[in-house]
Amino acid sequence: MWRGQADELVRLQVDVIVCTGIQTWALKQATSTIPIVMAGAGDPVGEGLIQSLAHPGGNITGLTDQGYAVVGKRLEMLKELVPSAKSVAIISTPDPDQRFHKIVEAPAGKLGLKVLWFEIRSADDIEGAFKAATQAGAGSVFVAGMRITLPQARRVAELAAVSRLPAMYLIRPYVVAGGLISYNADIFDMWRRAAVYVDKILKGVKPADLPVEQANKFELVINLKTAKALGLTIPPSLLQRADEVIQ
Repeated sequence: MWRGQADELVRLQVDVIVCTGIQTWALKQATSTIPIVMAGAGDPVGEGLIQSLAHPGGNITGLTDQGYAVVGKRLEMLKELVPSAKSVAIISTPDPDQRFHKIVEAPAGKLGLKVLWFEIRSADDIEGAFKAATQAGAGSVFVAGMRITLPQARRVAELAAVSRLPAMYLIRPYVVAGGLISYNADIFDMWRRAAVYVDKILKGVKPADLPVEQANKFELVINLKTAKALGLTIPPSLLQRADEVIQ
């Protein structure tokens, strides 16, 4: 889907393209000349989108939401929510180089959580992943694979509720759709900061000369209605840290 949109933008010969982190790869494959400003990418260096944060090189710059760096914090919050959980199901897209596996396994091990992996390749796989996680006895679930799961946010939240699985999500829209909890860089702050990059590029600065910024504002969002439906009591320590509580 995004590759087709990327190709269309390139054909329009726009002056600059602003995108989310998960769209950046499609745009990188579509053009090496049109400036691209990413408003959040989990690990742009590790993913091969840029050369380094200080010197991105090429036509891509912008901001990283440090999504991979906060995986451990997300798992800690899940453990706070469900201290009795012995395992966590990870629903994600294929991870051929095992980078995401390694990033998850280390902090999970420190928390005493066994990691259960469930791979999805399309929206049709999501329901089966939740069923498999339930059958495997997962105590909680971490929903990744945003390219596939985000467009299905409401359905994903419903499946988590039906499966009786407390779920951690990457960003706020999942929680607004009925998910339990999310923790990530403030999306709106990222987009505001991306506008500064666009302004500089339109004034003649090359993307290769604009260092990539790291997120410095994060938001914790909790859905109390969902917690109640799951029979969960949100620990005061989490409620006090929440930036938004959905009643």
